[in-house]
Amino acid sequence: MMKIKTPKKGRIKRDLEKRAPKLVETAKKTLILHGTKTSSVLNSLLTEIYHLKKDNAVKYSRRNDNIRPFESGGETSLEFFSLKTDCSLFVFGSHSKKRPNNLVIGRTYDHHIYDLVEIGVENFKSLNSFTYDKKLAPQIGSKPFFAFIGEGFESVEELKHLKEILLDLFHGEVVTNLNLAGLDRVYVCTAVSSTKIFFTHCALRLKKSGTVVPRMELVEVGPSMDMVVRRHRLPDDSLRKEAMKIAPELTKKKEKNVTKDAIQGKIGKIYIPDQKVGSVALPHKAKGVKRERREAKMKDEVHRSADKKQKQHSE
Repeated sequence: MMKIKTPKKGRIKRDLEKRAPKLVETAKKTLILHGTKTSSVLNSLLTEIYHLKKDNAVKYSRRNDNIRPFESGGETSLEFFSLKTDCSLFVFGSHSKKRPNNLVIGRTYDHHIYDLVEIGVENFKSLNSFTYDKKLAPQIGSKPFFAFIGEGFESVEELKHLKEILLDLFHGEVVTNLNLAGLDRVYVCTAVSSTKIFFTHCALRLKKSGTVVPRMELVEVGPSMDMVVRRHRLPDDSLRKEAMKIAPELTKKKEKNVTKDAIQGKIGKIYIPDQKVGSVALPHKAKGVKRERREAKMKDEVHRSADKKQKQHSE
């Protein structure tokens, strides 16, 4: 029989509570790792990804010989580091003659590999290669816009998968309200071909437009690069179904006779039973009915007086 140990120290209890499943999850943390060999381009790229996600990222600078995400048994060390740091996203960089400037981005579920995308980095430009007004530099932790340009993100399986992972990697914490003044960056992804995209990071410059909504200008602040999809691995259907489960407390009960429209908003149907107006006794006679009866009575009196005069003349 297994013995379950409960933590005795308050610090350990609090740490376990942070890692426990929650109804509303906090922002996903990213683990950044180096492979057996990395190039100067990859070292610079991994450092800048860590800078962009500094509030929710853990970076290891040691070389890792045992990590090979696409090979069986090569993900053991990666899953161990994911459990140790409580990270559900990872970025792994490696460099070889067969796959130069190789970057593997993946997600984990329950600290096991969920899905993977392997990309090659080309035409990389770092943050330092761009000149701009430093006042426009995006703030750490600010919420970004995303612009995915091209039909490939909707039709090509590799680009659709890459789009999902990039959104998970950079979107940050989920919020319900946004301040327009706090939106100071945008990630632009342009589909060049079925396996290649252009990725760049821009700052937003707000200018007067004469209306309530300001005019926006994009200023490229980096990093920017071409991403070539080399390999990707989707999760199993059973694993995807398990990962997409929603807690019963968060599911909204279906409202009867209520529909939602993008333009009109909430539309409801109200069912009213038959009122049976014709058989209900009125509390008082209506004025229109009284007037009609009075007019009818006056007409009767006029006819009667006319009949009497005719009789008298005839006599």
